Amino acid sequence: MTKKQKKNLIRIIIAAVMMIVLLFIPVGGWLRPVLYLIPYLVIGYDILIKAGKGIINLQPFDECFLMALATVGAFVLGILEDGDYTEAVAVMLFYQVGEWFQSYAVGKSRKNISQLMDLRPDYANIDGEAGLQKVDPDDVEVGTIITVSPGERIPLDGVVVSGKGAVDTSALTGESIPRDVEEGYEVYSGCINLTGVLRIKTTKEFEESTASKIMEMVENAGCRKSRSEAFITKFARVYTPIVVIGAVILALLPPIVNMFILSNEPMWTQWLYRALSFLVISCPCALVISVPLTFFAGIGGAGRHGILIKGANYLEMLSKTGTVVFDKTGTLTKGVFEVTDISPVDNIEPDELLCLAASAEQYSSHPIAVSLKKAAGEAALMPTEDTESIAGYGVKAKINGEIISVGNKRLMESISADYKENEQVGTIVYVARNGKFLGSIVISDIIKENSVQAVKTLRSVGVKRTVMLTGDNKPMAEKIAADLGISEVHSELLPGDKVDVLSGIIENKNGNEAVVFLGDGINDAPVLTCADIGISMGAMGSDAAIEASDIVLMDDDPLKLVGAIRLSRRCMLIVKENICFAIGVKIICLILGALGITNLWAAIFADVGVMILAVLNAIRALILTKNIKKGI
Repeated sequence: MTKKQKKNLIRIIIAAVMMIVLLFIPVGGWLRPVLYLIPYLVIGYDILIKAGKGIINLQPFDECFLMALATVGAFVLGILEDGDYTEAVAVMLFYQVGEWFQSYAVGKSRKNISQLMDLRPDYANIDGEAGLQKVDPDDVEVGTIITVSPGERIPLDGVVVSGKGAVDTSALTGESIPRDVEEGYEVYSGCINLTGVLRIKTTKEFEESTASKIMEMVENAGCRKSRSEAFITKFARVYTPIVVIGAVILALLPPIVNMFILSNEPMWTQWLYRALSFLVISCPCALVISVPLTFFAGIGGAGRHGILIKGANYLEMLSKTGTVVFDKTGTLTKGVFEVTDISPVDNIEPDELLCLAASAEQYSSHPIAVSLKKAAGEAALMPTEDTESIAGYGVKAKINGEIISVGNKRLMESISADYKENEQVGTIVYVARNGKFLGSIVISDIIKENSVQAVKTLRSVGVKRTVMLTGDNKPMAEKIAADLGISEVHSELLPGDKVDVLSGIIENKNGNEAVVFLGDGINDAPVLTCADIGISMGAMGSDAAIEASDIVLMDDDPLKLVGAIRLSRRCMLIVKENICFAIGVKIICLILGALGITNLWAAIFADVGVMILAVLNAIRALILTKNIKKGI
């Protein structure tokens, strides 16, 4: 609880006690309104000041003006009629109770989110004359060696130059499992070093680091209002003056009609009282507060799980998703080649075949060579001589006095090896020894663990069409698409071709439904920008992803897209519930107030009650994010 909230709570208690005490003190005459004026000013002085400032600034039509007008009017009626002043104090008191509750609820949710999204480190450790010195991360230049001890937050993006440890990346990715790092590994600002001392060479200044980019994006998210929020803002601007005019008409027209047309008693006090009740009921607090709060809770809750949404407009648009277009490499697949099959012939063992191929390729940095060496293991590599790389064919090397040839079909044909063609989908590596074919190895991009489930689950959230775009050859693309359950695939595409295909999909979409593109955020920036909603995958530390996309998934889990869509639709349902509930109750109470069926007490209970229920319903959006990692 903040100091301001504590202060307001004390005011509420003091005013409530004073009002209750005055109910049992038989005081009459001029002293009675003076005594009631004390708790009224204690509880309502800030509302009166805000109303006065609004009038001075020529912007009077807000809830403070309505509350001030209604309660001052009730006080004046009490003086004129020598009646009860409890109602005026109670109306202001209950209004402040509702405001305090709303402030506490919003403040609590903001605090929870800010704690989880507080990525800014307080300092960076650099070597100085007297050992390690703590400096402001803003003052650290690129290329500086910084030291991060266990328990400290990594202040800047960089590469580990010495040390091993486990890093907690949950603040960026929402993933609770620590990530092991060692020399040569990239690390990102905002993560926490759990074990071991790490020495890191910085690669970015703090303002360009991952943590800074994320904080800037989260801070700016509130500036991008959704259509629902814009509607409420416009609604309140038009609604409030209409209500004030309606209250004036209610206070004047019926008495005038009674007096001059019906020749009855005008009943000025009765109609003025109804007009005051009308004003209290009309306060649009529930709408003005609950709708932005719903989006705030949804965006903040998603951010805790590594889904960074740049604005409420994107959260609202995401709820209309009808088509999801996927990039393949790095999005649905790991983007890393791995050995998936070894097919030896004659009497050679699979491990020996793999060892020969990896040994021949051990000095190459080609992705295929890297995957072979990784599968075989560094310890299994044998020394080579006379290694020869043949562009477009493969490599030859002498191992134990024998010539080992590793490459494609053309290499086998060039050495007249009687090879057996491998029909599997993937990159096929053929191996021969002294011109005799030994077997083949299949290297493929691996589908991510959750990709199949993500594509399947998308249909359950109303996504009618899934499309995959890739630069891979047609057989490979169709095989991956079939394994994933994607019916539409476009292969052998250049980046410009992807934009053309996506533009065609957008042109032919149904009505207001949104087309989402999910890419790796590095080489897909044009397509991310073209889509209704661009979402980048595997984008931790990627400036291109953060700049080009509307939503950033800070880890590689495509299943989180399903969770984000479900969250957006539930948030929009809450928004619609609050709008319908608040407006519906207001209309009913306004009619009852105008007819004199409800009094000021009932009016304030209705107003505060609606606001509290709407706020509680809005906070529910934060609770809905707990299962977002599971896509539910």
